[in-house]
Parts: sequence; structure tokens; C-alpha cells
Amino acid sequence: MLAALPTSAIAAPYAALVMDARTGEVLHSENADTRLHPASLTKMMTLYIAFEAIEKGEIDLDTNIVISRNAAAEPPSKLGLRPGQKIKLRYCIRAAAIKSANDCATAIGEAISGSEAKFARRMNRTAKALGMTRTTFKNANGLTENGHMSTARDMTILGRHVLYDYPEYYNLFSRTTADAGIRQVANTNRRLLAAYKGADGIKTGYTRAAGFNLVSSAQRGNERIIATVFGGRSTATRNARIAELLDLGFRKAPSRARLNKPDTPEYGLETGPLLAENDGTSGRTIRLVTAVKTSLRPQMRPSQEPAPVLIAMKDDIKAALLEAQAASLTTSPAAQPKTSPAARPKDLVLASVQSAIKSRPSAQAQPREVVTRLSGEGGKHWGINVGRFNSRYHAERALLKTALNEMETLDGSLRSVVKRPKGYEANFNGLTRERAETACRRLQARNVTCFMMGPG
Repeated sequence: MLAALPTSAIAAPYAALVMDARTGEVLHSENADTRLHPASLTKMMTLYIAFEAIEKGEIDLDTNIVISRNAAAEPPSKLGLRPGQKIKLRYCIRAAAIKSANDCATAIGEAISGSEAKFARRMNRTAKALGMTRTTFKNANGLTENGHMSTARDMTILGRHVLYDYPEYYNLFSRTTADAGIRQVANTNRRLLAAYKGADGIKTGYTRAAGFNLVSSAQRGNERIIATVFGGRSTATRNARIAELLDLGFRKAPSRARLNKPDTPEYGLETGPLLAENDGTSGRTIRLVTAVKTSLRPQMRPSQEPAPVLIAMKDDIKAALLEAQAASLTTSPAAQPKTSPAARPKDLVLASVQSAIKSRPSAQAQPREVVTRLSGEGGKHWGINVGRFNSRYHAERALLKTALNEMETLDGSLRSVVKRPKGYEANFNGLTRERAETACRRLQARNVTCFMMGPG
């Protein structure tokens, strides 16, 4: 009977892991740390990042995605999108999660990061932040590619994060059908969802190299179990094995256990787009992972305006912004000492900043809408938008980080936070069109969201 199966269907190694989702305790494992082809289990990470991007205001569920030739050319399973076609992000998310559509998964990655290669880098940063230590992603859909590998343990960890980090989206995985805009799609996991009591997700996967994979979760009473299988021989045998593993988990797990949710990774430091990458497109990159103690004023070029002073970062974003304003006052020619910039001690730089702060009104007197200095040059009516955020704090933090990382083009601009119905927009205003275009190109090269804003 085994000989009747296709050779490719039995070639993939078997691996499994069972976890108590409430505590993260491993109840069973077999080859759980062996690096194998994850197939479409990869789409859990693509969707996790999509949920993150939506929550942080990078993109909206109703954003129209323009389908690239690259996305449209992906092999099945697919929704059947055409190059140049537009589709709302919400429909691509449904198709990727439920039908496991490869064209939609690629389109999601390109819409969020600009290219699938950049999105794969973000996937790997996120995987590292989640504790997936033996996973490497090369694409957004899970099609077989050299080096695109994961483990049963890592995929179980990812499934647990999908469940607890974005519970408002988790119900998507239990739908047997969904409207994907251009057609209804059926869930690739519908047989298990219908047959196993309490099953409510999460993701199937199949390629010739991987075999039949599945990360499944089920809840009964107070207990919730996540089970993962790699290398199943068929849909039926995979589902039967998952059912056995879930049963094992419910037998071993205590009836009552204290819920210990996994820590959500820090957005903007290890996962989101605010992390600047030193990829050769710019000079020295400032990574704001910890507070910067000191930062020396850069060497002034001949026949150019003095470069702005980099100030000491504070834990409080408001204090840092006020110091940035104060530092701008010390850069005018009349205010500069005759000491050579290259020879100027860092203590003198910080002292001048502190002196300027003392001479300004208190932080409470500053208007909340404008968060930095005004441009002294006229005729600049263009601007750029670097994202929409859930809070004013996050918008201000994004402005400060962006300004410090892109001083060459954004120096002298007006930075403002504008409250909108769907969040807080972080804008740089007072730029020429040429300077706005240059700034956006440089920011996008570092995987930072950027949109130009014209006059008016």
C-alpha cells in the first residue's frame, strides 16, 4: 500500500510538536528542531506581518494593491490575479489565509515592503524577534526555494503568536469559505475544521519537497492545544495524525493552567519599518535600540551651511524633541563658536544644547501639533508622509527617528503630527519638490514608508 504512493509524497522527513498554547509548554516532540521545507505554513508569517502593518498604520485593509507581474506569475494555488489588476488588501489576506493563494501572498509582501526581497528580510527580522531560531524565509508564499527552511518548533511558536498577538484576526482561519473579492474561496483545512471538535485553524501547506504540513489549534473548555506536523503523506493521513496529536495534547494538558501569553515583539526596533538597515544605500546608520549617550557633530563641508548637531537621546520622546529644537538654534552662523567643528569637544556640544534649552519656554508651553523647528526658507510647498500611527507618541517617535537618520534632505523641514479619523499621520513639510523626491527615495531604500504630498 505504501509503494502505491508517489515517491515525492513520501520523501519529506516527518516532524511533529504539540504545545499547550496557554503556557507554551511542549507536550510532545519528534524531530521538532530539524530544518525542513515549511511550504505554505510560511503564509502565517506573511499574514502576521500584514496584521502588524495594519495595526501600526502602515497600510489599510481597504488599500488597493496593484498586482505585479511577479505576483501574477506565481504558480497555484492562486486566486488568478492579472498584472496591473487592483484588489483590496482585505481580499488578498482572505485568499492567502483560506485558499493559500500564492499570488496574493506575494502581492501582500510587495504592498507592505515594496518588493518580495525586502519583505523576506522583514520576515526574518520578525522571526528572530519571535524566537524562531532555526527559520530562514526567502519568499512570502512558501514555494520551494533553496535555503527557505523552518522547523516544527518554530512554526508552532509562530502559530501561538498569531493566536495571541492578533486575536481580532484569528477567526479568519476558522472560516470554511470567504469572499475574496473576485470569487468565493474555500478553506484548504475545511475537512479537519469540520471533523475535529474544537478545531479553529490554523494553516495547511503542501509542496513536493515538504509533503503535507499543518499547524492546527483546537480549544475545549479552558484548554487550548497547538499541534504541528511536517512531512505528511497525504491530506487524509496528515489530518489523522494531527487529530492524534491534538488528542494527546488534551490528555496531557492540565484542566486549569494560568494563561501566559507570549511577548509581542517591539515594533520599530526589531520588526517594523522604523528599523533602518545599513544596506549600502546610505552612510552610517543610527539604530535606536538603546538610548544614544552622545553623538558628535559631523564635520562641516566647505561652502555649505553648518551641519546640525546630533543630540543625546532621552527615554522621554518629548524631551528629545525639545532638545532637537534647541539644537537647531545653535547652528546659525552667528551662534557658532570659532572653534573648528572637527576639534570641538563633545562636552562643549552638549553644554551648548543644555544652555539653549534653559533659555526656551517650558515643554508644557510648546504647541502639541508642531513637533520641531520651522523652515527659514520660503517657496517650499511640498512634503512627505512617513506613516500613520495609532498614537501621537508613536508618530512623534517616527518623525524623530526619521529626521536623525535622514538629516541631509530633511534638515530645516517642518515636522508635524496630524490627527486623522484612522490615526495620527507623521509628516515633513516645507520641502521643495526635488528635495521631497530625494528624501522619499532615500527612505524607501531603507524600507521606510514614504509618500510625497504636493502643494495644498
